[in-house]
Order: sequence, then C-alpha cells, then structure tokens
Amino acid sequence: MSNTTTTIGPQRDSTTSRARELAGRASAIIPGGVNSATRAIGSPWAFSSAKGSTITDADGRVYTDYHAAFGAILLGHADERVNGAITEAIRDMDLVGLGTTDLEVEAAELTIDAIPSAEMVISTMSGSESVLQAIRLARGTTGRDLIVKFQGCFHGSYDAIARNVISSPEHAWKFDPNSSGILNDALNHTLIAEFNDLASVEELFDQYPDRIAAVIIEPVPHNVGSLIPEQAFLEGLRSLTTKNGSLLVFDEVITGFRHAIGGYQELCGVTPDLTTFGKAMGNGYPVAGLAGSAEVMQHFTPTGGAVMLAGTFNGNAVSMAAAIATIKVLRDPKVGFYEHVYRLGDRMREGLRSITTEHGIPAVVSGIGSIFVTYFLDREVQGYRDLLHNNDASYETFHRRMIDKGSFMYPMALKRNHISLAHTDEDIDRTLSQADEVLGQMAREGLFEDLGKRA
Repeated sequence: MSNTTTTIGPQRDSTTSRARELAGRASAIIPGGVNSATRAIGSPWAFSSAKGSTITDADGRVYTDYHAAFGAILLGHADERVNGAITEAIRDMDLVGLGTTDLEVEAAELTIDAIPSAEMVISTMSGSESVLQAIRLARGTTGRDLIVKFQGCFHGSYDAIARNVISSPEHAWKFDPNSSGILNDALNHTLIAEFNDLASVEELFDQYPDRIAAVIIEPVPHNVGSLIPEQAFLEGLRSLTTKNGSLLVFDEVITGFRHAIGGYQELCGVTPDLTTFGKAMGNGYPVAGLAGSAEVMQHFTPTGGAVMLAGTFNGNAVSMAAAIATIKVLRDPKVGFYEHVYRLGDRMREGLRSITTEHGIPAVVSGIGSIFVTYFLDREVQGYRDLLHNNDASYETFHRRMIDKGSFMYPMALKRNHISLAHTDEDIDRTLSQADEVLGQMAREGLFEDLGKRA
C-alpha cells in the first residue's frame, strides 16, 4: 500500500521506493517495463492515480500535470461527468459489434455539428487508426499513390507516414524512418515538405504530377512544440490540393476539440477534405475518428465503396459515452472551457516570457490556447529549420527540474505542455514560481550559452 500526501512538490526517490520496485517487476515481463517507448522517462517510475489537474506516483508524490496524456485530457483526470456517463452506458451494453446504437448516432451527430469539414464521420479507437483510414481513403478515392507530409509532423504509428518527425540535422527532409521493420517502399511513397513553406509543396506537385493523393498536416505541429501556421500557407495548401485533384487532410488529433470545438479549422477558416481526431474528444478514453465530405466518405465499403472499413471496437459503448459527455461539457457556455484554458494559457505564456527575459535567457515562448512551450533559441520560429537551433539539452533539463519541483512536464526536447479545465490560477502561480527558480539557477550555471546545437 502506497503512502499518500496532498503536498505538491516531490522529494527524491527513497531507497524503499515502491515506484522503482513496480518498474523493476514490469521490466522483467514487459519490454523496457513500459507499453509505449515514450513512457520510459525514469523518475517518477510508476503512477497510482490521477485526479483533476494532478497525477500521483506509486510513492504518493503528487504532481501538477501538464503532460495530460500527451494532451488527451481536456477536462481534467477522472472527470465525474465523463465517468458518470460511461457508468450509465455500460449498465445497458458492453460490446455488440453489429448494426448501430443510440450512442454511436448521437456521437456522430455531435461531431458533425462541431467540425466544419464533417458531413459524414466514422469512429475508430486511436489517432493512428484514423490516419490509416484517411490515407487509405485518399488513395482509394483518387487512385494515386503518393502522400505529402511535413518535416516535424507526427501522424501516429501507421507505416506509410512513420517518418521524419524529430529528425537530426543530417536526417531532416531526407529518409528518416521512425522505426525499423517498415518496408522502404511504404516510406518512399510519402514525400517530405517544410512547414510554412508553400513553395516546397508546389515543388513536389511539379515533380510528381497526377500522383499525389493527399497532403496531410497537423495545422499546428504540436509534436514539435507549437509551430504557428501562417494563414496564407494553409490557404495555399487548400488551393494547391484543389487545383491538382488531391485531398487535404488535417490531422487534428491534438488541435481538435482542444483549441476550439471545431478544431483549428474553425479558427483558421480553411476546410480540409478529411479530418482526423483522437482521444481528446473523450477526455482520454480510447476513442477517435475520421470526418469528411460525403463525396469522399462514401468510398468506404459500408456504402458500397471499395475502401475497407473494419474494427470490432469502433463505436463501442464506453468510447461513445465518453465522447458524448466530453463534447457536451466543451459546448456548455456555463462551463466556459475555452475561456478558462485560453486565459490560463495566456497567463502561463506571458509569465514564462517575463521570466526568461528577466534572467537574460534567449527563448521563444510559443503556443495557442491551452498549450505552451518554451524553446531555447535566439530566432523566430516558423518551421522545422528554426527548431534545429533549439538548445535541446537545456529544454530537457528545464522539464526534468520542473518535475523535481512538482510540475510534470514531459522531459524530452520539443514536447509541449497542456492546461486543462481542472487547472487553476493557483496552479499557474505555483508553476511560474517554480519556473523562475529553475530557470534562474540554470542561467547561473551557464546552461543557455551554447545555442545553435541539437543534443
């Protein structure tokens, strides 16, 4: 039985750490002791609970959580409205896997009402599955073989797009697979362009006429922090794909429902042909989907098309109940989700800018709405080329020391931070005070003097 505490701000691991013991047991039976590579962070080694804006490790240490399951948590952990809806749903149904249900229809109607590009929608279980369906549908609809993605954008584990995310300078824009075991032929059918650089996309269309099925993009590439798109760039992609008979796919797995109920496309006014979205729509429960125009979506096999749509868990009761409850909370003006997280996000970003300026630290604090990130470099950030100058070592050190203070920020370079409905002004004040202490000490240690190098 673990100890409990309500004090935010962990101490160092004790010699009798239950978290370390649990991690050791896991390592003997699970590769590396974790079920996803990005979970291998060292201390804290294991977790026991999550509630509201906090997570608690197996030794009872409490952290203010800005990781938020890579952004999946919008309302806060263990939100009673979502959990209550799930409990009610499973009283009547678990998994049928035939026909449709009231929950599936309601979830689809709410999604279509929310997302500007959505005329029809399907349910999946993860963002990776949604991207798989989007790429397959784009190729099946157009009869073309090539896909364009952007250096730094991440679209899940699907083979066709598992390349060129956080690339080293020598591999950026070149052949940079995310994993071994993927056929080169699959990877070579995905072309790499530069974010906020429309000419790099035009060059690919000129080089491969009538072969590009789709351009897929995170409208705000949050997998490398927070690159803010130029409006002319997104509008240019829309015009370019339309002109060339290709589909434009917005991967809104992170931006969807977080930045606006209709995703970033609602904010920028650019309507893609297809939109992928993920577990944020269910406040972290396993649910995702793909939305698009009826003309394109009718190419799936249930309507007589040739693009296979399958998945026994698609539309299951737990996922649909979570999505319905979450979307209803997000839309409730009495809750004021977007006003709350945007206000706290602005406070956090402004505070971090003030702190880095006060300590003479070259930094760019970026983000939108509930997301914030502090790059350590001395230039404007528009695309991946600029991120090659980020001081990765200092970035990781900042996040690691913030964890030690009690604010959980994922300790890997270029990873973003998230604010949920459960976060408070007191959380922001405490975190900024911790950041002031951490960054001031790092500046005194000279950790920001070596700019322009990737770790």
